[in-house]
Amino acid sequence: MIRCHLSTLIERRKLRVAEVARMSGLNRSTVTALCQERATRLDLHSLDRLCALLDCQVSDLLEFVADDVGSAA
Repeated sequence: MIRCHLSTLIERRKLRVAEVARMSGLNRSTVTALCQERATRLDLHSLDRLCALLDCQVSDLLEFVADDVGSAA
C-alpha cells in the first residue's frame, strides 16, 4: 500500500488545503483526496508541483508500506 504524507507536510508548514491548491495550481479536490489518502492515482505533474511547493523529495511525500497479505502462510 502507498501512504501519502501530504497532510503531515502541510500541517508542519501551517498551510491549509486551499492554500496548497492555490499555490501549486492543483485542483482542491486532488489535494484533499491526497490529504485524506483517498486518491487512487497521482500524475507526475502533480507530484512535481507538490514537491517543489513543499521543498521535499518524493520519498517524503509517499511511502510504500507492505500489506499483511500472505504473512499468515
